[in-house]
Amino acid sequence: MDSCLRGPLGGAILESQRAEEALSLPTPSPAGAPRPAPASRMSVVEHVREMAAAGLHSNVRLLSGLLLTMSGNNPELFSPSQKYQLLVYHADSLFHDKEYRNAVSKYTMALQQKKALSKTSKVRPSTGNAAATPQSQCLPSEIEVKYKMAECYTMLKQDKDAIAILDGIPSRQRTPKINMMLANLYKKAGQERSSVTSYKEVLRQCPLALDAILGLLSLSVKGAEVASMTMNVIQSIPNLDWLSVWIKAYAFVHTGDNTRAINTICSLEKKSLLRDNVDLLGSLADLYFRAGDNKNSILKFEQAQMLDPYLIKGMDVYGYLLARDGRLEDVENLGCRLFNISDQHAEPWVVSGCHSFYSKRYSRALYLGAKAIQLNSNSVQALLLKGAALRNMGRVQEAIIHFREAIRLAPCRLDCYEGLIDCYLASNSIREAMVMANNVYKTLGANAQTLTLLATVCLEDPVTQEKAKTLLDKALTQRPDYIKAVVKKAELLTLHVNR
Repeated sequence: MDSCLRGPLGGAILESQRAEEALSLPTPSPAGAPRPAPASRMSVVEHVREMAAAGLHSNVRLLSGLLLTMSGNNPELFSPSQKYQLLVYHADSLFHDKEYRNAVSKYTMALQQKKALSKTSKVRPSTGNAAATPQSQCLPSEIEVKYKMAECYTMLKQDKDAIAILDGIPSRQRTPKINMMLANLYKKAGQERSSVTSYKEVLRQCPLALDAILGLLSLSVKGAEVASMTMNVIQSIPNLDWLSVWIKAYAFVHTGDNTRAINTICSLEKKSLLRDNVDLLGSLADLYFRAGDNKNSILKFEQAQMLDPYLIKGMDVYGYLLARDGRLEDVENLGCRLFNISDQHAEPWVVSGCHSFYSKRYSRALYLGAKAIQLNSNSVQALLLKGAALRNMGRVQEAIIHFREAIRLAPCRLDCYEGLIDCYLASNSIREAMVMANNVYKTLGANAQTLTLLATVCLEDPVTQEKAKTLLDKALTQRPDYIKAVVKKAELLTLHVNR
């Protein structure tokens, strides 16, 4: 045996063994027990892996950083597979610390190392080392590394890079969470066809993925088509008969049919098994708000937050409604409560911004709206708050940009169009306001709200004031209690008296 270890090759083998032993930490043994054989020892990389699995991220970061430096100074110290693992675990710890750019850098290095590992594994024969087998079996998934990179890019608001990295994963290897992220990114980028395809793939793999169902409905996929993708699971699992009604309800939501959406969700909410569901109550509150029924909207929001005192979703709209009603003390209390729950969501910033806006502190409202958008660029209420603040500060063109973005995100919400039309009227662009009001009337249908909005624009031009009277009469016939129509009718009568 000793003769086999003589010479240059034997010297290299001995040096390699010493390095491996130096980096192998023995597992503790009871007193008097024999020391385990070297093959049973855990390597330092395995210790790093165990700490990562245990969630000891700060410990992983320190140790893996030191080991990577050692590897840089002596490239032979770790095998390619060990170096790949160290890079991934180090990147994961950086991700946990929200150092996303640094994490992307390390994930990129890990993927490059993985390529080198693939090449070496084809050329290098097996050493017969038993300790290498578990390591090769426990290598972090390359697909998972790419997903983490995409998460980093989304946090850095580099959506194109996130799409590019996920697009590079072959379709057959994409997990449901990869398809879901891709679907959301495609949707945000306006690539609707690709988004629909990805959402459908999520549903194919997970037919009860309700957020994917909402994604498809928001992209104008018919409710019947979406329901057909879940039919097998509905029929095979007891107590899921409500799901087809749920899909129908949200299909109405996304087509802007507020009345039928309200009726359908009410029928679900009245069922004993789904009574007092916070999500359904929140949806009802939002629908009543869209329909202009602020009283019922506030009532449903109050019910929802009584059931869940930590509720954040929808509280921005609730705060806005309270502020419009002049209940500024309630708005202030709501904002404080939401900040105590989380300051990493847009809602508390919007609620605080509504308090500032209705206190006529427009600069502060602008700042708070911008902060909310920074946290969630898809927050419609934040865009409306910032747009309204800009408009009241005389920065109409900037306000128009924000209202247009709100319309893109929520094409069925009338208040987005109202904000834009107010900007056009403020800048004396009556023609643009009229075109927009007519489009809303045709798109969302002839209801009390759209009739009143069109009448509001018609009131600005003496030529069309008679038409405004007809529109307001129709609106009040449909809904005699609609406050905006009543106010505009009073304005119109005042104009006639003053002539």
